[in-house]
Amino acid sequence: MIEASSSPASAFGHDELDELDALLDDMRTRDESVPHWEFCDGALTALVCTRREIGPHEWLPLLISDTDAALGQGEPLPLLPPFKDLAQQQRFLQLWERRRAQVQAQLASEPDSLDEDDAFQPEVIDMRGAIASLPEAERAEMEGEEVPSFGQIWAAGFLFVTEAWEDDWEPPRDKETAEWITDALEAIEALAEDDKGEPTLCMYDEDGPPSTSQERLDAFGEAIWSVYDLHRIWHSLGPRVDTLVRGGAKVGRNDACPCGSGKKYKKCHGG
Repeated sequence: MIEASSSPASAFGHDELDELDALLDDMRTRDESVPHWEFCDGALTALVCTRREIGPHEWLPLLISDTDAALGQGEPLPLLPPFKDLAQQQRFLQLWERRRAQVQAQLASEPDSLDEDDAFQPEVIDMRGAIASLPEAERAEMEGEEVPSFGQIWAAGFLFVTEAWEDDWEPPRDKETAEWITDALEAIEALAEDDKGEPTLCMYDEDGPPSTSQERLDAFGEAIWSVYDLHRIWHSLGPRVDTLVRGGAKVGRNDACPCGSGKKYKKCHGG
């Protein structure tokens, strides 16, 4: 597994990661659709990169309980399924915030190399390498099961956010900036695809059987640099202006543009 940084700026390390894994495992006993942490970490990273701050009142119901029910921003979060109780939900949010602060700090300063201690690294695991390293009898039990490629689930979690909050991720009208954003997202989309290259190395155990291609490892690095690009671009642009006033009433992003073009506001002057 890619190791989490233990910099003083954010105390999120192996113990916290293990606790999150155990917490999500427990939640899946009540709802098997609860995502694994790798997917959650991809979503968390995308939320850090999003041009406006999206709080837990927005993302928690959609990510954990698969509902987009609106929750009041000014009120305490109610207990959401499949959390066991409020204490478990609050602990999840505490751990989430520690990881979010760590990612935020890492992305705030672009390193010269991804090998640097304070460089951003997604929380991913080489599942194919882990299974290939199992004893033969245990491997046989999993024969025929679809196993994700290295980094694939993390990328899916990142793209989940870009699709769920598509208005916030809609490229600006400036063509050059829009191309930078498109190129960066394409690098992450490539990571969400299956690794069809020849396995030459193992990311689970350096002495383990080959499970990942060199092309995949290169794509993983490109995706990380793309995260840096997206964070820098979106935060330099700032939050999107969502509405304007027409005759004393606000115009929503999906309303007809007041200019009379016939297009939605978000596709016209709200772009």
